[in-house]
Amino acid sequence: MSATHIIHSVPSDPLTGAISVPVYQTSTFIQEAPGVNKGFDYARTNNPTRKVLEDLVAKLERGNSAFAFATGLAAIDSVLKLLSTGDEILAVDDIYGGAYRLFTHVYQKLGIKVTYVDTTEVANVAKAITSRTKLVWIESPTNPTLKVSDIATISTIAKSVGALLVVDNTFASPIGQNPLDLGADIVIHSGTKYIGGHSDLVAGLVVTKTQELSEKIKFIQNASGGVLGPWDCFLTIRGIETLDLRFRKQCENALLVAKFLQNHEAVAKVYYPGLKQHKNYEIAKVQQAGLFGGVVSFTLKDDTQEAANQFVTNTQYFKLAESLGGVKSLLCHPAQMTHASIPRERRLKAGIQDSLIRLSCGIEEAQDLIDDLAGAFQKVTVLTEVSSF
Repeated sequence: MSATHIIHSVPSDPLTGAISVPVYQTSTFIQEAPGVNKGFDYARTNNPTRKVLEDLVAKLERGNSAFAFATGLAAIDSVLKLLSTGDEILAVDDIYGGAYRLFTHVYQKLGIKVTYVDTTEVANVAKAITSRTKLVWIESPTNPTLKVSDIATISTIAKSVGALLVVDNTFASPIGQNPLDLGADIVIHSGTKYIGGHSDLVAGLVVTKTQELSEKIKFIQNASGGVLGPWDCFLTIRGIETLDLRFRKQCENALLVAKFLQNHEAVAKVYYPGLKQHKNYEIAKVQQAGLFGGVVSFTLKDDTQEAANQFVTNTQYFKLAESLGGVKSLLCHPAQMTHASIPRERRLKAGIQDSLIRLSCGIEEAQDLIDDLAGAFQKVTVLTEVSSF
């Protein structure tokens, strides 16, 4: 979907001609007679501002319908409610910490079994999938080691046992990747990230491929009630209007930052699918239309939390905070922040080392970001030398 189509898919207000979508800050709607209304009866079930957002996101991902939730985890939770006791999930090993917490501490005790595998090797998926697998759950790229999975091939494997393929597309955004076109059944976004884009809201989005799935998720959304409020819907719509422009700049910055890190003597390994050395570079190049995202992760040769702590507390433009995808650059230490809920042994097995640092490149000038990182490396070196005496 081109930038032109995105911008002009946001409707003006038919009642007043307002060029911005109105915020319908109301809890209920007047009915002409019982059950006779203008398409809206209660704000949990539907809201005009939310409808504009959901229709827009459905277009972005080329889906049948989209649904807006109060957070990304609420969106994930709505999809898990499609399952029944005894069902199984086959999930990517390098999974978002919040999803791992929800899978492990909420749904496993309800009788949902979860198996984690490295989905970058499709043979692992084929080996681990069973007749009880109902959801194959991948992130591509993953958080935080930027693993890329072959969505189309995994879709074929999932369909062989009647399982649904769910793709968390947060890191690629709809600008870089459309998983439904590649065979996915459901797409999830943390709208907090690239789609919102300004670090001023939390939101979750689910996009469904078929009418049948749309009806199921709509029922769950209304029954569970974790909907996104009208003001945050308005902010998310506003973010979408500049999504294409922002995301392309963030991708450009990230590639330059990744190349800088790749040549730095203090860096052990760089994780970025836009580097030709990345294991699945060729797949990412096709799936993500050459737009590899704004997130770069790397490990230090001094593979300790102490070294990582020194680095992440000595930057100027990269602000130490959880989240990503905003216009301002952020960095975090996953082992102590976003993925702290995952046991260390499992983190290490998934490639999340003690010194792994995740960068989210914003829309600043790339050289300023590189200079900021270079300065942090110098400060860490000085601190290390001082502490050695």
